Amino acid sequence: MTRDAFPAAPGDSESLEPKGLEPDAGGQPWLSEAERRALRKRTPDSAIVFALAFTGIVVSFMMTLVTPLLPELPHLLHVSTPDAMWVVTATLLSAAIITPIGGSLGDLYGKRRILLILLAAVVLGSVIAAFSSTLIPLVIGRVLQGAGLGAIPLGISILRDVLHRDRLGKAVALVSATLGIGGAVGLPVSAVIAQYLDWHMLFWLSGVLAAAGFVLVYTLVPVSTLRTGGRFDAPGAIGLALALSGILLAVTKGNEWGWLSPLTLGFGTAGVAILAVWVLYQLRTRHPLIDIRVATRRTVLLTNLTSVMVGFAFFSSAVALPMLLETPTGTGVGLGQSMLVASLCLMPSGLVMWAMSGTAARLTAARGARVSLLLGITIIAVAYALALLLMTEVWHTLLVATAVGFGVGFAYAAMPTLIMGAVPSSETAASNGLNSVMRTLGSTAASAVIGLVLATNLVTVGDLTTPSTLGFQLSFAISAAAGVLGIVLTLFIPRRQAQYGAAALPE
Repeated sequence: MTRDAFPAAPGDSESLEPKGLEPDAGGQPWLSEAERRALRKRTPDSAIVFALAFTGIVVSFMMTLVTPLLPELPHLLHVSTPDAMWVVTATLLSAAIITPIGGSLGDLYGKRRILLILLAAVVLGSVIAAFSSTLIPLVIGRVLQGAGLGAIPLGISILRDVLHRDRLGKAVALVSATLGIGGAVGLPVSAVIAQYLDWHMLFWLSGVLAAAGFVLVYTLVPVSTLRTGGRFDAPGAIGLALALSGILLAVTKGNEWGWLSPLTLGFGTAGVAILAVWVLYQLRTRHPLIDIRVATRRTVLLTNLTSVMVGFAFFSSAVALPMLLETPTGTGVGLGQSMLVASLCLMPSGLVMWAMSGTAARLTAARGARVSLLLGITIIAVAYALALLLMTEVWHTLLVATAVGFGVGFAYAAMPTLIMGAVPSSETAASNGLNSVMRTLGSTAASAVIGLVLATNLVTVGDLTTPSTLGFQLSFAISAAAGVLGIVLTLFIPRRQAQYGAAALPE
């Protein structure tokens, strides 16, 4: 059975009787008897939002979990530095691949069910990593942890299914902001554990947090009843995984392998070629993993392209600012701070994203999501313009990071709303998953580009070599340019959405 029509919003008189209880086209009910009983239990909206927001913070924490360990990983694992970097690369690849696939599975088989599976994967990955003392099992654990990032778009889509539209905006803004909150707040926690305790404690902590998230979702989040018909597009999932793997490997390993090396060119070219074939296949198959026709609607396409710019600009601050703070002062460039101090300087960025979620939601409700996105990306561009002039004091980096957090808070709150306003209700999880992938692509590109700029613009004084002032200025200028491009893309997003009868967010 397809679910093309938008159901009455929760809280409306028509929605008092749970949907999805009727049998599907094959004569089987959507829900089991146990699921029906659970659905009749009324859970407070605040409890649902708390469970999903907590889950978002936990899974985003996984992305920065090992950052404080990176300088020590080669020694701890008895491997080379390039090999140790697979602990990070594997997580990025896993997150980018699993997120859209998990969204599609959620639309088909229930968002809550897939969310629980992803959280279980994070718990399993944490346990494997906690017992690891060599590279391979640690990478396997990090792959499973990276899969959890798909919980954020699933959580946003669940909110759309279960909350009244009057309460939806603020909740979406909060859960969307967790992508930055978990990383920013978790970074100093990771730094303290890595510095003063056994590094395996990082993974025991992540496992406990993921298990708590699993319990909260299982206990508080209602069973998903809004599902689409059809079957899972396994060939499409494999094709997308291969395409993203090739592209992301070329981007993340370009600095190490050489941008013109056969490996980089081979993986990049293969990834793009597979992606082109994948798009043609998605257009022709009856049950695509991602509906390309929906994804290329003007609002969806431009929002996703803007997401790349926002992801780039956001992650640039996570690369350049800690480097500026931690670089020794001997060359007259760095600020000579510890990893813990640098983490604390970045933490307000995530806290601001959380604090601004309510304001961003009110602005979106009053003026539209496009205005909120435009304001956010403009603040980001201005923040990096200021960074070109303010880079000689610790409080300068704190100011820039906080301003970027303000901008990202508004932008992240707006993007899911723009997406859900332009896609069918049966494709919210898959479409939000694709939007998250675009953010990840932007973040990955920022890591490669800013890393390359800082690595190739150096200054040497005596025996000390560090990134130069010009290197940091170029990094900030590129990030500001990404913000300006995001502004241009946002200006082309339609002011008024086209009226789709099956839009996920009704007028």
